[in-house]
Amino acid sequence: MKLNKLILATGLFAVAFTSCTDLDVPVESQYTAYPGTEEALEAQMSGIFFQLRGMFGRRYMEAMALSSDEYTSVSYGGNWYDNGAYAHPSLHNFGYEDATIDWMGELTSGIVKANEIIDSDADEARYIAPARAMRAYFTFIMMDCWGDVPINDSKLSSEIDLEKRQPRADVARWLESELKAIIPLLSTETTGDNYGKPNKYMAQALLAKLYINWPVYTASSVASYDAASATNEKLADCISVCDEIIKSGKFALGPDAYRFKFASDNTERAQAGTVKDFIYVMPYHTTEQTGMQYGRSHSYKDVKNLNPSYYGEQLTNSGGGYVTMTPEFVKLFNLKGDERNKLIVGLSENLDDYRYATGSDENTAFVLDPETLLPTSQVVLDKEGNPLKLTRNITLVEQDFTINVGDNLTGWRQGLRNTKWHVTRNDYANGRNQSNDIPLLRYADVLLTKAEALTRQGSSSEAKDLVNQVRAYAKAEQLDHNPSLNEIYEERGREFFDENWRRNDMIRFGHFEDEYFPHYKSFPTANFDKTRRVFPISKGMLDLNPKWEQNAGY
Repeated sequence: MKLNKLILATGLFAVAFTSCTDLDVPVESQYTAYPGTEEALEAQMSGIFFQLRGMFGRRYMEAMALSSDEYTSVSYGGNWYDNGAYAHPSLHNFGYEDATIDWMGELTSGIVKANEIIDSDADEARYIAPARAMRAYFTFIMMDCWGDVPINDSKLSSEIDLEKRQPRADVARWLESELKAIIPLLSTETTGDNYGKPNKYMAQALLAKLYINWPVYTASSVASYDAASATNEKLADCISVCDEIIKSGKFALGPDAYRFKFASDNTERAQAGTVKDFIYVMPYHTTEQTGMQYGRSHSYKDVKNLNPSYYGEQLTNSGGGYVTMTPEFVKLFNLKGDERNKLIVGLSENLDDYRYATGSDENTAFVLDPETLLPTSQVVLDKEGNPLKLTRNITLVEQDFTINVGDNLTGWRQGLRNTKWHVTRNDYANGRNQSNDIPLLRYADVLLTKAEALTRQGSSSEAKDLVNQVRAYAKAEQLDHNPSLNEIYEERGREFFDENWRRNDMIRFGHFEDEYFPHYKSFPTANFDKTRRVFPISKGMLDLNPKWEQNAGY
């Protein structure tokens, strides 16, 4: 490695990049070890790998989940309205100053950091290829969420004006070529020291995501994509790359049960090989790798006063409770025997079946065994000593932009909750930071993506087998026919709920403009414009990039 050139190129490129694009990033001049050493380079790479830890731990989740039919925000007498940060996504009425979309700078900063390595004279491909993979990943998220974005290939900086956003279709084509180029160069190790870092299969899974969404990303405009008439020229390529991951033999749906994949000890389970589903993951720890706070927003508002709570323990911190499941999404959990149903608090009072309880809007919450993570027969009691009964339907105090349910026991129990990201007392005590790793790409997704691609090509018995693999693992009833696209869409909803992919799926399948609470045509501030398929460019990014134009419709 040419160490002196590495240091010089790093500093000069950071200055050049920030001066020509104003992407709100500081010049990277601080190292955790002496510049040019192996330790310094490793530290710099680690910063790239985990650049988005804070973003994924809260704000990105809020933007993805609340704009989908999985969740809605609620406020309690105006508390947690927060200038519409959560209500706006729920109504597709996004504002460019909303806190839930202020993370674009994290992506651009990550691209700068990656380019510092890529444009260095580092001889080791083990550094440059992973940095390119991360740059591609950051760019994919930007393209998916904002549409047109710069192609940040610094080696082409003399040919491309980086002050201008490139057409989304061009970005998609660049991503395809970049991922195909680096796949042979990436490590095949997925655990040990490579856990949470980009590998060959991460790049392949990301390529499969790109291919299955190809007609969305290459449409003439965000609003022109039509799921009913779109054709996908990349279906065969999608199937091929999925097959490569499947044939690698590196991944499996089991052996641990579904609920353990998302528990607070899933790091240890993945490293031990009992969770083999994670292709790419963001690691978290309550004190050492902080930022994962799903329990803060998802839990019952008064969770602190539940003794024990439905998590099986009394928690020492309260819940925000402003994110709750929509009644429409809960209806997906209707397969007999499906273990995924058991993660929905109060879904059914029938502990043996867990079928969707259509007879009553009220559903009793049961205490989970903190070891098995399964419901017991013990009923959760609210702070007045009465059984906690959550309601699937959500009743507003008044139908206005705050989505106000009232700041009382009646309001707090509106909407069902889930325990997918199981909260433990010891973790939650540390600033509500959880130790649950967030899988960003999973093997189950590869199986269902291949099933979808096959079905889009025509009815397929292999697609049925792939869907049934996922269902069998969850102990859900099996399909006895080749799946329709809608059945695959619903299966994806059950399998990947609360994993930040639902918005992406809804757009591709043509359901993003559907009605779901409170995104109803009767709601005064709900927006159904197709331009809402991407977010507005945040105010901070526009201030720093005056040549950028706001997305259409905003």
